[in-house]
Amino acid sequence: MSHTLSPSDSPVAPALSAGTLRCDVAIVGGGPAGLMAAEVLAQAGVAVHLFDAMPSVGRKFLLAGKGGLNLTHSEPHAPFVSRYAERQPQLEPLLQEFGGPEVRAWAQGLGVETFVGTSGRVFPADMKAAPLLRAWLQRLRGQGVVFHMRHRWLGWSDDGALRFAAPAGEVPVAAKSVVLALGGGSWARLGSDGAWVPLLAQRGVAVAPLRPSNCGFDVLRADAPAGETRRAFLQELIGRTPVPAVGWTPHFVERFAGQPFKTVALAFTDSQGRTFSRRGEFVATVTGVEGSLVYAASHLLRDEIEAHGHATFHLDLLPDHTPERVLVEVRHPRGSRSLSSHLKSRLGLDGIKAGILYEHLGKDGMNDPGALAHAIKALPITVVATRPIDEAISTAGGVAFEALDTHLMARALPGVFCAGEMLDWEAPTGGYLLTASLASGRVAGLGALHWLRQAA
Repeated sequence: MSHTLSPSDSPVAPALSAGTLRCDVAIVGGGPAGLMAAEVLAQAGVAVHLFDAMPSVGRKFLLAGKGGLNLTHSEPHAPFVSRYAERQPQLEPLLQEFGGPEVRAWAQGLGVETFVGTSGRVFPADMKAAPLLRAWLQRLRGQGVVFHMRHRWLGWSDDGALRFAAPAGEVPVAAKSVVLALGGGSWARLGSDGAWVPLLAQRGVAVAPLRPSNCGFDVLRADAPAGETRRAFLQELIGRTPVPAVGWTPHFVERFAGQPFKTVALAFTDSQGRTFSRRGEFVATVTGVEGSLVYAASHLLRDEIEAHGHATFHLDLLPDHTPERVLVEVRHPRGSRSLSSHLKSRLGLDGIKAGILYEHLGKDGMNDPGALAHAIKALPITVVATRPIDEAISTAGGVAFEALDTHLMARALPGVFCAGEMLDWEAPTGGYLLTASLASGRVAGLGALHWLRQAA
């Protein structure tokens, strides 16, 4: 089944006249947050018009579900909300009203059954995003929501109307209330390009710079200078764009780029004493590392790079083995066998795990049992740059919560509400991103409804 929805899958507005379109609520952005705001308002009988720059809604949502749509997570409320770190205080009230259990109930209301995977993550029974989105759009269509596709928001006109660039020319829209759900800055081709940042900043709304989150990193070449020379070299890298001397050696790239590190543990302590330690998997790329285990630590690694120009985490290639056992096995006489055969037979080390040891230790280090055993349990990997923001799964930064009231209305723009990833928060993958986007869309929709009722 195709994962692409055409404009015919959503109720598209008829051709607009040259005059200003007037409506009760204009929602700008057709991702999960915008659609949830539309649902809340439409259920209350409000006439909702939703505008999106793309030919169809939910494009990033569909892409996220291509390998299996992770709707939310099944863990209890306390650990769930802790995943939002510094923004837990602001997001907890939203998630108290619409958290993991509510997301599952909402999906069931759309005819989509869910199940809990072995990791605790929650998925639709068929693992697909498109059926859920189709059912959602059908319900919104029945509630009277009107979708205006290929309408790119340009900001406000002098008389306060919203401006949209549409195929037939610029369209002015006068709305009693506005919900902005424009996404962050990753995956611009799917609509989240961050072009809204200066539009809000110009209106006095505090916006933190957008930064990559749940992202990959470029590594420092293993053959970069060592010791004091290495420290001086790293210092010279700070602020350099692009960062020189990044990536694996050509030999490692040719043999292992694109391959996963399985059953490893990553440990990192930043300069502020914040720690991360977890088992999992990640992938070697041409220039560095990416994947679920790296994404989980990415906010700490990114912040450390921003502060000091580099960050070094330690990789345990055999987390089920004690350091003592590893040293015993490495020192075990190997007779006529090659070192590669010895490591494979005694420790099960081969492939990319053996490759990265050779990458960092070279032949001399590989033949030093003490150095080899230490590297197997704590191999230092230095990263010096995040991958570009457009490659990131999500972004940090955005509209500051301090610039919003409890209804997510911008204090500088009465009647304008903000929701979803354009708010200044971040979370790991695992259903947390989607859940908070839906929860904030719900609160913004309720806020717009409250605004309309106050004005009536």
